[in-house]
Amino acid sequence: RRSAAQLVFLRQLPAWVVPLVLAALLIAGLAVRGWPGAAALCVVAAFVGWLGYLSWPVLTTAGRIGRVAAFACALGLAAFQATR
Repeated sequence: RRSAAQLVFLRQLPAWVVPLVLAALLIAGLAVRGWPGAAALCVVAAFVGWLGYLSWPVLTTAGRIGRVAAFACALGLAAFQATR
């Protein structure tokens, strides 16, 4: 319920905006050293985690494992970037 307004906003955007922004944040997070890169990767991780949270009840076990792995990978990369 609390995410309904954000989902409506994202749904009103053109279909290419969200993937483009996430790809740009991912590339920036991997390319920029230190805290700025880690912050970009944390935004990606937060978005993936939020979508995983919203879709958790309807996911299969494999889907849940994939979402948790993607979230953990993004946070691991952020931690790595923060120490570079």
